[in-house]
Amino acid sequence: MNATPAETSGSALRAMGGLHFSKGHGTGNDFVLVADPEGTHSFDAHQAAALCDRHQGIGADGLIRAVPSRFLPEGRELLVDTPGAEWFMDYRNADGSLSEMCGNGVRVFVHFLRTEGLIDLPDGSSLAIGTRGGVKTVVRTGNDYAVDMGPWEFIFPGEASAKAMDSLVAADGLEVPRPALSVSMGNPHTVVALAELAELAGTRLFTAPKVDPVPANGTNVEFVVPAEPLVHDGVGSVTMRVHERGVGETQSCGTGACAAAVAIRHWAGAEAPDVWRVHVPGGVVGVKFFAGPGGHEHVELSGPAVIVASGTLS
Repeated sequence: MNATPAETSGSALRAMGGLHFSKGHGTGNDFVLVADPEGTHSFDAHQAAALCDRHQGIGADGLIRAVPSRFLPEGRELLVDTPGAEWFMDYRNADGSLSEMCGNGVRVFVHFLRTEGLIDLPDGSSLAIGTRGGVKTVVRTGNDYAVDMGPWEFIFPGEASAKAMDSLVAADGLEVPRPALSVSMGNPHTVVALAELAELAGTRLFTAPKVDPVPANGTNVEFVVPAEPLVHDGVGSVTMRVHERGVGETQSCGTGACAAAVAIRHWAGAEAPDVWRVHVPGGVVGVKFFAGPGGHEHVELSGPAVIVASGTLS
């Protein structure tokens, strides 16, 4: 007789009895965080999903393990070129699947390292963090954190450069599929522009939108409404909702906010600004474009990070 999902979840949680954890969020995008300075706590997909279960676990959009980079093959690779990336953000989505990285998560990750006393990061100082999406540099700015998310790129460059759209997205609540643009921020995103806030509110994200063509590893889908006017005092503004692959709708998505700004800026043309405010259900994040190494345009994500609770699994 096969075990029920509840029995599987309960068994996974019991196996982790005594585990110390914290709960944190960045603009409502929430995470279970575990410090593993000795590299002794590895989590499989079932354990991660059990911890993130909102009814029978702690509840979160993802699980973050803070582990020294030297304990992971991916981390050791990054240390070759960036020896300062001593800490690795080992991240799993709420369904237990591995993910490249998370823009809100990396801010919360650094704040967690500070609150646990694992790093000293004075205001204005920066820290290199290893992720499966490469090394990310995080700067503390008072109570907030700014992350160099690295370069962005089109997932389907030929189609995007020729048409400004490269796919169609169908979602519950939208009468017809909408044109979209797929952007990589180290993880995949597909951005749909909507005409008004009422249309955004009426889009139902209980189930995953259907994307055609879908990027090779799936995609996160952002639905975005540009402000009217789009630019005020040199700053662009948009409102966004997101369905994250492996999670569902979330209060915020850092890489998704960056991808949304990339797409709207691309559609707006050459006069579009380099600084953006992205309004999400959980708050507001900042996105800034700047010239990075090698002539590649980079994206910076800024916003708050909060630890709300700590505890031990019974």
